[in-house]
Amino acid sequence: MYSAKHPAFSATPTLLRRFGSQLIKSTVLSANTSLRVLALGGEACPSLTVLKSWRGVGNKTQIFNIYGITEVSSWATFYRIPEKILNSTLKCELPVQLGFPLLGTVVEVRDTNGFIIQEGDGQVFLGGRNRVCFLDDEMTVPLGTMRATGDFVTMKNGEMFFLGRKDSQIKRHGKRLNIELVQQVAEGLQQVESCAVTWYNQEKLILFMVSKNDLIKDYIFKELQKYLPSHAIPDELVLIDSLPFTSHGKIDVSELNKIYLNYINLKSECKLNGKEELWEKLQHFWKSILSLSEDPLKIPGDSLFLNSGGDSLKSIRLLDEIEKLVGTSVPGLLEIILNSSILEIYNHILQAVFPDEDLTFSKNYATKRKFNDVSQEETSGKSLHQNSVMPLNCDNKINAFIALSRGSQILSLNTTRLLTKLGHCPSACSSDLISQTNIQNMESLNPPAFIVKSKDPSCVAEVSEEGTPVIEDEKMELRVRWMSDTGKCVDASPLVLIPAVDKSSATVYVGSHSCRMMAVDLYSGKVKWEQILGDRIESSACVSKCGNFIVVGCYNGLVYVLKSNSGEKYWTFTTEDAVKSSATMDPTTGLLYIGSHDQHAYALDIYEKKCVWKLKCGGTVFSSPCLSLIPHHLYFATLGGLLLAVNPATGNRVWKHSCGKPLFSSPRCCLQYICIGCVDGKLLCFTHFGEQVWHFCTSEPIFSSPCTSASEQEIFFGSHDCFIYCCNLKGHLQWKFETTSRVYSTPFAFHNPNHSDEMLLAAASTDGKLWILESKSGQLQSVYELPGEVFSSPVVWESMLIIGCRNNYVYCLDLLGGNQK
Repeated sequence: MYSAKHPAFSATPTLLRRFGSQLIKSTVLSANTSLRVLALGGEACPSLTVLKSWRGVGNKTQIFNIYGITEVSSWATFYRIPEKILNSTLKCELPVQLGFPLLGTVVEVRDTNGFIIQEGDGQVFLGGRNRVCFLDDEMTVPLGTMRATGDFVTMKNGEMFFLGRKDSQIKRHGKRLNIELVQQVAEGLQQVESCAVTWYNQEKLILFMVSKNDLIKDYIFKELQKYLPSHAIPDELVLIDSLPFTSHGKIDVSELNKIYLNYINLKSECKLNGKEELWEKLQHFWKSILSLSEDPLKIPGDSLFLNSGGDSLKSIRLLDEIEKLVGTSVPGLLEIILNSSILEIYNHILQAVFPDEDLTFSKNYATKRKFNDVSQEETSGKSLHQNSVMPLNCDNKINAFIALSRGSQILSLNTTRLLTKLGHCPSACSSDLISQTNIQNMESLNPPAFIVKSKDPSCVAEVSEEGTPVIEDEKMELRVRWMSDTGKCVDASPLVLIPAVDKSSATVYVGSHSCRMMAVDLYSGKVKWEQILGDRIESSACVSKCGNFIVVGCYNGLVYVLKSNSGEKYWTFTTEDAVKSSATMDPTTGLLYIGSHDQHAYALDIYEKKCVWKLKCGGTVFSSPCLSLIPHHLYFATLGGLLLAVNPATGNRVWKHSCGKPLFSSPRCCLQYICIGCVDGKLLCFTHFGEQVWHFCTSEPIFSSPCTSASEQEIFFGSHDCFIYCCNLKGHLQWKFETTSRVYSTPFAFHNPNHSDEMLLAAASTDGKLWILESKSGQLQSVYELPGEVFSSPVVWESMLIIGCRNNYVYCLDLLGGNQK
C-alpha cells in the first residue's frame, strides 16, 4: 500500500490514453512526477514501444502489467516491467508478459482439447485451491473450480504473452487475425496520438485514429504495411478528435460504429469533383493496393493490373474502392480491371459516371492488348479456315480411354464393349459416360495399388461444424513418386489420360506459365514431349472425343489443338483476348466448348477446323463451361456475375441468372441441379430450368469449383475462409474442415485405394498443403506440404495424386496406406 508520498495509479490503458501521449510524457510519466507505481490492467497492455514513448527522460515510475477476470475477484497475475527493458533503445517485438500468479491463485493454459500446455497457444483458466468467487445465482462453488477466461495467450519458455480475447479473434481474407495486434502496431507509430480498431458488421476492419499532427492517411497505410501482414491492413482509416469511452474507462465500440456509419453516409454524399479527380484517385488506389511507392510520377496509361502485381482478391478490393468513390456500382468493371490498362479502366468508369461528357482521353490511345508472341499464321484464324487440310478421319483412329480432370470429372469413351465384357455395363447413355464407381471397380483397369506402411505417424482431426479437432490414429502417408520441372508456375490442373488397352502408358498433360505444354508419363515421370506455345498457360487441357488430341487455351488468345501422342500443332483457333477457361468436350457430338476473356463462348469443331457458333456472354469467361446431358444444356459463368444456360447445338441462350457478384468458380452439374461458388461467399444451387433452390454461406469469397461425390449426394468445395465444406443436396452443412490457408483449387473425391468401400477427398490450400479427408465425416487422413503455393487442383488415379505447384513443378505423390507393407 502506497502513501500519499508514494502514490500509485491503477487504470485501463484506454483510460490513460485519454490524456494523449504528449501529456502522459510531460506530466504523468515525466522525470519529476510523484507517481511511483503505474498499474495497467483490464485490457491488453500497450506494447513496449508505446510504453517507452510515454516515458519522459529520467522517469523512474515502476510500471506493472496486471491481469485477471471479475469471476476470480479481478486480479490474478502481475508483472513488473524491468527498468532495463524500459530504458533499452533496442527494438522489442514481443508484447509485455502477464507475469506471475498472486498468492492463492492457480493459472493454467489449456489447448483446444482441454489439456494443460507449457508451450504454444491456448486459453487461460483461473482459479485456486481455496479461492472462489460466486457468480449470478450460484450458491455453492467447489474448491478448486477453474474459470475459462476467454483470453488466449502464447507460452514461451514458461512465460505467458497475451494474444487477445476470444471475441477479438477474427477471420479475415482466410486467415486468423487478432485486431488488438493491429491497434498495438498503429499506436506505435510516431504520428498517432491514440487509436482504436473495430470489426464493423463483421465485414470491415476500421482503424479510428487521433493524430498528433496533420495526418496523411497514405503515409499511415504505408507504415502499417511495413509491420503488418496484408490480411491485417485496415479497410479504412477514420480520423477523429477523441476516442469515446464507456463508464468503465474502456473504448465504446457501439459509439465508434455510429461514428463510422456517419462517416460513410457523409462520404457517400460527397460528389466526385470531375474527371481529373477521378484520374488522381484511381492512380492512388492503384498504388496503394499494389503497395507501389507513392512518388509523384503518374502510372503509365498502358499499365495492366495483373502485370503490376495484382491478383483476383486485390482486383475486388480495387473494385470496392472505385464504387465507394463514385457512389454507384459500375457494370463490367471487374473484367476491365483484370484485362485492361489503367487508362481503359478510367474510361470505363467515366462512361458509367459521366455518360454525357466527352472522354478526357481517347479510347484509341489505350488499345487492346496485342498478342505479340503469336506468329502471323497463328493469328489469321480466317486463313486457317480457308486453307485447312482435310479433316481427320477418326473412324479408323478412335481410341478407348479414360480421362480424369479436376473436380472428380471422370470420362470413359469408346469403352462400352470392353466394360460390358467385364460385367460393368454403364447406365443407358448414348455418350458412353460411366460413373466413378464403375471405373474404380474395373479390375482390368485398376489392379490393387502398391501399398507401403507409413513410418511417421501423423495426427488426424475430425472437424465438427465449429471446427474442433479430435485426435485419431494415422491413416495414410503421401510420398513424392516423381516431380517434373516445367520452368515456371503451374496453376493449371492436370489432365490424366489412361488408354483402356494399355494403362501402363497413361499420360499427364499440363501447361505452365513458362508457355510449355507437357506430356509426362504417369508412372515414371518421364517427359514424353513438350510444346512451346505463344504465351502463358493457365487453362487445363481437355481431350478430344477420339483421344488423338488435347485442347488448351493460352494467354495469347489462342485455343491450341495438339496431337496427344507428339504435341504437334494440329490447329489453332483465335479469340480476341486471353483464354484462361478450360475446354469441355461434348461426347455426343465431339464439339469442344470454351470461354475467353473477350466475353464470348465458342463451340469448336476441331475435325472440320471451324467455329460452329460464338455467343456474347455479357462478361469475361474465366471459369470452365459445364455440360449436362439430360437436359442437354451447356453452362457458362462470367466475371460480370452471370450464369448462362446455353443450347450446345445452336449456341442459343436458354436462360440466365444474375448472381450479383463475379463468378470465378466453374459451374458443376449433377442429375438434379447446377451449383456454383460466388465471390460474395455463397454456394448457389439452381435447377436445370434456372430456378434458384438454395444458397449456402461461407465468410469469404469462393473461387473453388464444386465437386460432387460419386453418388451425387454430397457437394464439396473450398473457400477463402480457410475451410473445406461438404453440403448435401438440400444445402445443409454435413461437415467443414479447417485448413491453414485459403482454398482456391477444386477438391477431388475418390475411392480409398486401400479400402475400396471408403471414399476420400483430396484438396489443396494455397500455402501448399495437400489434405486427404474421409469424405463422409471430414476426418483428416493425411496432410503433406509442397514447397510452394498451390492454385492447381489435384487429380487422383489408383493410388497416385497429381498436382501442379507454383515452385515450377508438377508433382505425382503416392498415397501409401498405414496398415500393410
